[in-house]
Amino acid sequence: MAKKVAKVGVKKDKTCLYFVDKDGDISCAKMARGGKKGGKTKKVAKVGVKKEKGFLYFVDKQGDISCAKMARGGKKRKAKKKKVAKKKVVKKKKVAKKKVVKKKVAKKKVAKKKPAKKKVAKKKPTKKKVAKKKR
Repeated sequence: MAKKVAKVGVKKDKTCLYFVDKDGDISCAKMARGGKKGGKTKKVAKVGVKKEKGFLYFVDKQGDISCAKMARGGKKRKAKKKKVAKKKVVKKKKVAKKKVVKKKVAKKKVAKKKPAKKKVAKKKPTKKKVAKKKR
């Protein structure tokens, strides 16, 4: 899977993260632990490895630089490849088609609703008050 690109033999510390930086050199950074923030990066060894596109470069257990081809696509691409492969392999047998008989759909009569009657409020007759004159 992975092939060694350069033998360096860097001694690793468990509190640091070792990686191959942009220049192709080995760098390390202090890892964040228990609420404490991580540290700045510092160069451990100058190697100057030329990086190829599509490959992942890392520092292996022996402290050497190794590379592996990057996985691209994941589940979706694998599923597409399987479908394409199945379509080529599978052969369909010819089957006589059955005649399709269409049934006539009876239209249902819709009952019309009577318009709602408006309720008229009855007014009570009011009594006229006659004012009596005082003498």
